[in-house]
Amino acid sequence: MREALERFLTELGSLRRASPHTLSAYRRDVTRVLDLAGKPGAAVAPSAWTRELLEKGLRELYRQGVSTATASRALAAWRSFSRFCVRRSIVASDPARSLPFPRMPRRLPRTLPSQDLAAALDRLSGGDANARRDRAMLELAYSCGLRLSELVGLNEGDMDLASRLVRVRGKGRRERVVPMGDTARTAIVAHLAVRPVPRPGPGGTKAVFVNAQGTRLSGRTFQRIVRRRLAEVAGGLGVTPHALRHSFASHLLDRGADLRAIQEMLGHRSLATTQVYTHVSHARLKKAYRQAHPRA
Repeated sequence: MREALERFLTELGSLRRASPHTLSAYRRDVTRVLDLAGKPGAAVAPSAWTRELLEKGLRELYRQGVSTATASRALAAWRSFSRFCVRRSIVASDPARSLPFPRMPRRLPRTLPSQDLAAALDRLSGGDANARRDRAMLELAYSCGLRLSELVGLNEGDMDLASRLVRVRGKGRRERVVPMGDTARTAIVAHLAVRPVPRPGPGGTKAVFVNAQGTRLSGRTFQRIVRRRLAEVAGGLGVTPHALRHSFASHLLDRGADLRAIQEMLGHRSLATTQVYTHVSHARLKKAYRQAHPRA
């Protein structure tokens, strides 16, 4: 089964164009179950891949106190691997198919107040390379609604500053083009004027955002930048790069943007994924109503 896992991951990466993050998560989730069938790293026979084993894996996850989202992701990995094994005649039946997904709690996306966020971005100052880079990254993330991996993965050829457009490679390596705001463009130009010389990557590509050594900036570094630069906006609750993406969508919707256009800019496959932001706007309307209406 461990050999089958390697073949499964190879197919997932080459044919289905899964991201490195997805491949890493699937490897971890399936390996965790295979390790329950015997000693960690030991060979596991196809006959051991049973519903009882997967149920044991779920119980172990809940015993560790993982979130419902983490348990659901693990079950999705097991189901995908099971289907692969059935197609390749490695196992006779799919034991994961009948396992029910945990009920996901409905949570609204975390967004930041538009006026407070705009004021915090306007207060970012400093002419040194790091300060200009941080300002450019935050402005671009909020201006274009980029995921963390999309932002740090940008190359010089992905930006058309004259037309104010950004070509983004999202999940599944799907590409989309997103407009860039004037403020973000100004911040990018200021950053490019003082950034360290980037080291060429595969195919001669040059990263837009680099560290002092000229290598591509890591996602973990940008997470720290967001926490440090936007701490006051978060009101002590903490803030993540994805909160900027949520804020981008919610603020557009609040100002009358078409939901289909927001879907395209976010790179969502399904409109249902984008529709969660309508609930955010409704929640704000209800809050304003309760606070202002004399008979609310």
